[in-house]
Amino acid sequence: MGQDDVRIFDTTLRDGEQAPGFSLRPAEKLQLARQIDALGVDIIEAGFPISSPADAESVRQIATEIRRPVIACLARCHRADLERAAWAIKPAAQGRIHTFIATSDLHLQAKLRMTREQCMEAAIDSVRYARQHTFDVQFSAEDATRSDFDFLCRVIEAVIKAGATTINLPDTVGYSTPDETLDFFRRIRERVPHTESVVFSAHCHDDLGLAVANSLAAVQGGARQVECTTNGIGERAGNAALEEIVMALKIRSDRMPYTTNIETRQIYPTSEMLSQLTGQGVQVNKAVVGRNAFAHEAGIHQDGMLKDRRTYEIMRAEDVGAPWNPLVLGKHSGRHAVQRRCADLGFRIEGEELVEVYRALMTIADDRKVLTDQDIRSTIATLRSEHPATAQHDAIDPFDTPSAAAQHSIHESGYGHGV
Repeated sequence: MGQDDVRIFDTTLRDGEQAPGFSLRPAEKLQLARQIDALGVDIIEAGFPISSPADAESVRQIATEIRRPVIACLARCHRADLERAAWAIKPAAQGRIHTFIATSDLHLQAKLRMTREQCMEAAIDSVRYARQHTFDVQFSAEDATRSDFDFLCRVIEAVIKAGATTINLPDTVGYSTPDETLDFFRRIRERVPHTESVVFSAHCHDDLGLAVANSLAAVQGGARQVECTTNGIGERAGNAALEEIVMALKIRSDRMPYTTNIETRQIYPTSEMLSQLTGQGVQVNKAVVGRNAFAHEAGIHQDGMLKDRRTYEIMRAEDVGAPWNPLVLGKHSGRHAVQRRCADLGFRIEGEELVEVYRALMTIADDRKVLTDQDIRSTIATLRSEHPATAQHDAIDPFDTPSAAAQHSIHESGYGHGV
């Protein structure tokens, strides 16, 4: 692993799956794990084995079948959790036990009812026990960003000495801002001795909509692992979205010169599979994978897109494996987009006929949100039956399959259905 390589720790099957409405059966988790493997993530957190016998068995199945990435599972700093986790990852080619305990005074007093000293002892004992079952042990200080800084540093130093190889510092409730996060990771790495021997990780929640920004800030502050989920699913407002982190690093490599092992063309297929398995879709304007992420209705945007995609798109749909059909016709569309869509459907519409077709379609669009291909066909047929003298000669039969030449023309233009 190079200095500029960022490991992608996918927790879709653990933090994501435990969110309300996203529960998956073991066979579904295994199916999704195969796709996440194809996506190229470095670590798959497959579940929380102590939570149920089904989850423990699911982690073990994934650890048995999925061989390339590290297979991790979660365990509290309790012996029963750790024993179940060790059993679950035993078949893995590369297994990781991810143990955690809260370090903030709020969590220690209100939730765990324990002292700082008891917290420290539990963390050290758990890491030591985990190291008896795998060399790859991750320790997480839950609610790290709201913990007393001096105490947190003491805990990190102690678990590194006990054998932890990855130190995760979660923004558990999504409270931090990017400038705080960057400074937080820098200060930790400067303050704690022997940090060169471990990988620091960020796990950011999206309660204030800052999870991705905070994750990227953590990388700039020295974190070399980010924990994230497909579609940003997870507790409450969710986790940092894998697709947004990966594409931000790819597109803005001039500002963030870091690399990942993600096969970006598998991003959209993974998103789609997750939505199908859970029955939970993403909002239409979701970055990277939303239905409208590469769609344009405004006439000015459509005109720019017809001339050069780069005018309004900073990445290509095909780069993330998404279908590309950018021209959405509605009341904001311009004549150029209508003319191109007509051409895609096999109609040659020019001059006065284009003006009439455009006006008729905009009248329909006033009552509907989106114009369909059938709206276009019906409108053209109606106008041509009323004004046969103005009808243009079509290169393609509008109600038949386009010819090979026409299909080639559409494909080359980059605006056909399948591009």
